Amino acid sequence: MKIVLIGEGGHSKVIKDIIDIADGFELIGYLDDKYDTTIVKNHLFFAPFSTAFHLMEQFMDIKFIVAIGNNHNRKKIVDKLNIPVSFYVTLIHPSSIISPSAKIGVGTVVMPSTVINADAKIGRHSIINTASVIEHDNEIGDFVHISPHATLTGSVKVDEGAHIGAGAILIPNVKIGQWTVIGAGATVINEIPPNSLAVGTPAILKKKIGIEGV
Repeated sequence: MKIVLIGEGGHSKVIKDIIDIADGFELIGYLDDKYDTTIVKNHLFFAPFSTAFHLMEQFMDIKFIVAIGNNHNRKKIVDKLNIPVSFYVTLIHPSSIISPSAKIGVGTVVMPSTVINADAKIGRHSIINTASVIEHDNEIGDFVHISPHATLTGSVKVDEGAHIGAGAILIPNVKIGQWTVIGAGATVINEIPPNSLAVGTPAILKKKIGIEGV
C-alpha cells in the first residue's frame, strides 16, 4: 500500500518511522503547502496539497495520512481537501497494545508503546501519542490529540478537537469538552467544558479559549 503524508513537519517524522517498519506500507511522498510544484529527492516526491487528486487517479492503492500535530490545522486540511474517507488509512505502531474490541477511526495514528483497552472508541484523524494509556470504554472524538504518557482511566469521554497534555491524568467518568486543552501534568477530576484551558492538580479552569485555541 502506497502512503502519502500530508504535512512535512516534526510529527511526520514519527509517522514515517511507523510506515518504515510496518508490513505492507510504502511511503512514496509528502504534500505540503510550502511546495509550489512537484520535486523528487531520495526517491520521494514533494508536492503541493492539490496534487492529492492526481495521485488518487494515478495509483489504485494510494492512501493518505494528515501528519499535522495541531488539531485545528489538521481539521482545516481534512475539510479543505475533502478527500473520500476510503483514501485515508489508520496507522498503529507494532509496539502498541490494542484490545480486539477497541475501535479506531480512519486517519488516526497510534504511536509506540500505547495501550488501548477494551471497548475504547477513537474517532477519525486523532493522535494517540507515545506511551499514552486509553483505558476501557473511553470515547475519543475526531481530531483529538492525546499527548505522550497521558493516562485516561475508565469511561472517560474526550470530545472533538480536544488536546490532552503530556503526562495528564483523567480519573474515571470525566468528560472533556470539544476543543478544550488540558495542560501537561494536570489531574482532571471534574468535567471540563468546551473551549477551555484547564491546568494543575486538580485541574481548574484557567480561561475560555476560542476555536483557534487562543
